[in-house]
Amino acid sequence: MSRAERQYFHAKELERINHDFASLSGNVNLSFEFFPPNSNEMNSILWNSIKKLEPLQPDFVSVTYGAGASTRERTHGVIEKILTETSLNAVPHLTCIDATESEIETIAHRYWELGVRHIVALRGDKPDERSHTGDFNYATDLIYKLKSLYDFDISVAAYPEVHPEALNAQADLDNLKRKVDAGANRAITQFFFNSESFLRFRDKCAQNSIDVDLVPGILPVTNFIQLLKFARFTQVEIPGWMQKLYQGLDQDLITRQLIASHIAIEQVKLLSKEGIKNFHFYTLNRADLTYAICHSLGRRECFAAAS
Repeated sequence: MSRAERQYFHAKELERINHDFASLSGNVNLSFEFFPPNSNEMNSILWNSIKKLEPLQPDFVSVTYGAGASTRERTHGVIEKILTETSLNAVPHLTCIDATESEIETIAHRYWELGVRHIVALRGDKPDERSHTGDFNYATDLIYKLKSLYDFDISVAAYPEVHPEALNAQADLDNLKRKVDAGANRAITQFFFNSESFLRFRDKCAQNSIDVDLVPGILPVTNFIQLLKFARFTQVEIPGWMQKLYQGLDQDLITRQLIASHIAIEQVKLLSKEGIKNFHFYTLNRADLTYAICHSLGRRECFAAAS
């Protein structure tokens, strides 16, 4: 390829990129997920991340809730600090397995008084090899209870590649339908990398009269070895092309970050063209990569200030 041909190619590629990003600017809604820190160092990382992402004005930021409510007070603390010290809409996760009805009522009252109006309602992980002792068996039970107390906006989980415990794909869809019928307003998906899986799942939801917004969960991957461990128990498909991209990069963080941002950006671009407007980023409490991806997608501080 001659120099003139390379220049022409680069110019056309830049034109294509600019067109793609211009079409996304203002049309992509964001939300971010964090988890409560368990050390002073992780606490500093979390709050630096929250402050860095705050100017992007996401629709909301959610905070996870550990298995068996193991992080309950830390989750409450992060939610309260976000609400009192930032401009962000803080959304707590709430699990119900092993929780009593009285405990859920207390938590709901506490959140409502604090100003929380949106909750991510989840069943939670079952206790290891023993029957649970709580009053709730399913996320549906939790949704009914929350809705009976206050008019919370409720998000729930969805699984484009089927929940590991589901009997089959239809049973999983039936469970999501029950959560929607109980009062869920949207479903945030498990992370995935095969966008066709999400689009097929969206079609199946429509066929089953599941008419809430489906929000893709986007996970930028910098630690591919850790991802493989996640994928084994979440049953998320890792495409062969993705394994090839990360091959030989175990000691090359910078290249892994570039690949992670490229994959996430392409996911959002493809799904946006299919009519998806809302995207939920699993930040793992690290802001830099998520910030760079959102910046590349046209969601920037200057955009936020002008909107």
